[in-house]
Amino acid sequence: MSPTHFAFSTAFALALTGLAFHRTHLLSALLCLEGMMLSLFIALSLWALQLDSTNLSSAPMLLLAFSACEASTGLAILVATARTHGNDRLQNLNLLQC
Repeated sequence: MSPTHFAFSTAFALALTGLAFHRTHLLSALLCLEGMMLSLFIALSLWALQLDSTNLSSAPMLLLAFSACEASTGLAILVATARTHGNDRLQNLNLLQC
């Protein structure tokens, strides 16, 4: 495994463990998700460049578009939660209660 692949897989694993273990605030969960998407985007871009395939050249841009949609949805949920509950702590959220 090359050092660049090791760095991006380590970045993805660290963001995943941050998402799994530090779930106190919604903002920290969103930042971990963005770190995961960024490492996936860079890894997919490098993979497409190494293979020199024109078929894979649009895949990083598609992932970036989905990542932007995920970020905007997450920020909208963060704003709605902060307005209704007063904070962004995940312990106060209950999906069974409206």
